[in-house]
Amino acid sequence: MSIRDLLRGLPVFARPLPSFRTAGAPDDPHELFAAWFGEAVAAGVTEPHVMTLSTVDADGLPDSRVLILREADERGWQFATDATSPKGRQLDANPAAALGFYWREQGRQVRVRGTVAALDAATSAGDFLARSPASRAAALASRQSRVLAGPADLERAFTAAERTVEQEPGTLSAEHTVYAVTASTVEFWQGDRDRRHVRLRYRRDGSGWVTELLWP
Repeated sequence: MSIRDLLRGLPVFARPLPSFRTAGAPDDPHELFAAWFGEAVAAGVTEPHVMTLSTVDADGLPDSRVLILREADERGWQFATDATSPKGRQLDANPAAALGFYWREQGRQVRVRGTVAALDAATSAGDFLARSPASRAAALASRQSRVLAGPADLERAFTAAERTVEQEPGTLSAEHTVYAVTASTVEFWQGDRDRRHVRLRYRRDGSGWVTELLWP
């Protein structure tokens, strides 16, 4: 059986989906995101904090990867990474990004586009130390996205990092950085089984927001 045949046989929106009444939407997209996120958690959506981060490399080619939302507040939608990683270098050269959330169980998407800035060192340090010992050891051991000669090198690096975390739990990763996306547009997308999808876009206008309904 071909991939096409498999794709044709897969159901879409097979479960009941929530409604989205845009007339009652708040003036600020941060409020709606917080409400939708809370609903996703309450509905048992699998890993609702997982998102896709898209950046652009030096050749102008898009690059994307999946990571975890660390916070969403007045400073923006936040994520953390090694500043020397490919995404860290891409953001240093072109501080703009897009985020994509997909909450399958509810047929919902949230799209965020905007500029990116590194937050202060205290925020990055606090985020790092709040992680589990295993996560901190992984960050200290990693040479993110560089070529790995073999599994033995990885095991040695992890063993040394785990020892460091155990003996010196306050050790920080110098390159661990929390970034925040300041949105220029935020779109909320509610799927519909009959394809009458509801799309509401917030577009920044000065210090406020303009809301616009979009065609499916």
